[in-house]
Amino acid sequence: MTVSSAPGKVYLFGEHAVVYGEPAVPCAIERRATVSVEQRDDDRLRVHAEDLSLDGFTVEYSSDADATPDVDASESLVRAGVGYVDAAVSQAREVADAPDAGFDITIESAIPLGAGLGSSAAVTVAGIDAATRELGVELPATELADRAYRAELAVQDGEASRADTFCSATGGAVRVEGDDCRAIEAPDLPIVVGFDGGAGDTGELVAGVRALREEYDFAADTVESIGDVVRRGEDVLAVGDLEELGRLMSFNHGLLEALGVSSRSLDNMVWAARDAGALGAKLTGAGGGGCIVALDPTDETKTALQFTPGCEEAFRAELDTEGVRAEGP
Repeated sequence: MTVSSAPGKVYLFGEHAVVYGEPAVPCAIERRATVSVEQRDDDRLRVHAEDLSLDGFTVEYSSDADATPDVDASESLVRAGVGYVDAAVSQAREVADAPDAGFDITIESAIPLGAGLGSSAAVTVAGIDAATRELGVELPATELADRAYRAELAVQDGEASRADTFCSATGGAVRVEGDDCRAIEAPDLPIVVGFDGGAGDTGELVAGVRALREEYDFAADTVESIGDVVRRGEDVLAVGDLEELGRLMSFNHGLLEALGVSSRSLDNMVWAARDAGALGAKLTGAGGGGCIVALDPTDETKTALQFTPGCEEAFRAELDTEGVRAEGP
């Protein structure tokens, strides 16, 4: 058996705009998805998933493209649980030139599914790493990130960006602009995450921004303005000015709100964090529900979020400087 883990992430700046070639700055956090892989003697896949903000379940099915998993669960549940795993397995088979390789796969994750913390990217990165190593191939982090991006691109109907998978593969803070991905320096960040227990529909939210951008010139200008915030944020991050960083994060949230991707629960958590003295706060990820990220070196924001209606969980999330890694056997 081969085991790999990969971190989730928060966006300091740039979600949604990154889809249109603007830069984005996500950073890895110390919440991980762990994928265990053991090769079978047939071409079937057996996937057991735990802790994905879903009830645990197990499915088994063949690699036949026309086959569907035989499981007593909704189609959306199955798609959420195994879609990225299928794409990861496809990439691993291609790398190792083993088109008929079958696997028993177990997924455990401390990252809420669909909440803007990069759960799908972490599962995909860890899945490809574990499956390729199980087949005797070890990929460098940059190629692993590219393979994971291709997997997400297939699952998300061509709407994925390289940001999540590159960040999960390499760790730390990264800058992504189109196909250009690179690590950047970042100070220790006093990150606090608030989670409303929900999940936005990434595809629907991305499509909504696209429709606005095509209909209104000022919506396209808003997307470009997010890119300008990111560029300013990079400079601020480099010198470690946390107060200005927080202000820019809050400004970024306002632009995302104008694009219609926030929600009442996210806005409530953002304002609760600001009222508690956070340096800044914004949604992270696609929006529509899920998580916010705030900067606060004190305990005030975490405490305030814990008493905010609609917030199910609040926690600190240290910057994770390590990306994908091999775990024990």
